[in-house]
Amino acid sequence: MQPEPSINNLVSHVKMDHIHSLDHKNVPADFNQMPDDNTIEMVDPYCRPNKPVKVTFSDVTSASFKVKNRIIATPCYKSHLSQITGMEIYFKKDFLQTTGSFKERGACYALLMLSEQDKKKGVITASLGNHALALCYHGKKLDIPVTVIMPKVAPIMKVQSCKTYGATVIVAGKDMKETKKIAMNMAKQKNLTYINGYDHPDIIAGQGTLGLEIIEQVSNIDAVIVPIGGAGLIAGVALAVKTLHPNVKIIGVESERCPSFSAALEAGKPVAVPISSTLSDGLAVPMVGYNAFATAQSLIDKVVVVKEEWIAISILRLIELEKCVVEGAGAAGLAAVLAGHLDEFKGKRIVIPLCGGNIDTTILGRCLDRGLAADGRLLKFSVMVSDRSGGIAELCRLVAETGVSIKDILHERAWITSDVFSVKVKVVCDT
Repeated sequence: MQPEPSINNLVSHVKMDHIHSLDHKNVPADFNQMPDDNTIEMVDPYCRPNKPVKVTFSDVTSASFKVKNRIIATPCYKSHLSQITGMEIYFKKDFLQTTGSFKERGACYALLMLSEQDKKKGVITASLGNHALALCYHGKKLDIPVTVIMPKVAPIMKVQSCKTYGATVIVAGKDMKETKKIAMNMAKQKNLTYINGYDHPDIIAGQGTLGLEIIEQVSNIDAVIVPIGGAGLIAGVALAVKTLHPNVKIIGVESERCPSFSAALEAGKPVAVPISSTLSDGLAVPMVGYNAFATAQSLIDKVVVVKEEWIAISILRLIELEKCVVEGAGAAGLAAVLAGHLDEFKGKRIVIPLCGGNIDTTILGRCLDRGLAADGRLLKFSVMVSDRSGGIAELCRLVAETGVSIKDILHERAWITSDVFSVKVKVVCDT
């Protein structure tokens, strides 16, 4: 087995490949002098595996009081999809927060709870985007220096947005595992407070304010359907909702590409799982948080896993019927309903947080195409036709007579093994 590369080598490699694309004023001068990872205890003091912290309801109410005037109390409206699904669905539209996700709740509270000395020193985190955006935005509002380390796969849009809030932004690490290691090393060296985006106790308490708002906005709820990534959101929401209304069911939803909470339930503790590329990148956390799992484990009634095509269909449905542009993680709750995983709630009232809307425009286009294909509204077929005059025209006439619209058409001649007077035509059409 090859030894794991040291942080010195890793950072040096990353600096050459990526830091040149950022403003040099945002890059620490001594970034290349990071100590070797063997010299630093790589343990987050707020997230210890052997001493998990169970967040309490009083923590959530404290967070609600402190962040009330600093975040948006987002609406929770009945959905047009209620008639289609046979359920009374309410969408909690937290993608309407200033930075586009629920992450502002926890980030704001975690910053407010810092000591005055730690506020002056600043904070650091590793994030793909939404937590980084939230921390940068509220850090600027509270005059707290923020450093964010983002992996190479982070969307450029989110990297640039973080920079507009005046944060120190460093793109380093091929994935979140490497990026977190770099961030925690820098936190130790520069004496900054590292804030985990889903497992810091104050983050979990802050996310719980979403649950309190749901209870205030919708009465007689039968279930709340919450997406699960690192489990910070569902831990906070479950704590808030179950404390006030123990009979309300809390349902967690994961992507099939990263079922880390399901694995934790089976093992009885957080365990690492392999992850694959997914439309819901916000849920792609290989291991749920220790504090989040300890808080949420006994409060969750059911966890379901959804396939990628249902997430794509959900994004499509939300755009077409709700006029909401939501990222894959935000659409996961609806995906569970559309996939038929929650039919026991037919005729009942459920609330689904649409927790994030920061979807890259190119990814959005792919999601819509995949949603249309999975929905049977985008079809592809191939057919052999005569290569003589009028052959393709006759095909187009026949397709038009069926009432569908050709979106794309391509014909091949060179790779045809049949007679030389035939051509293979590939057609993509909207039905």
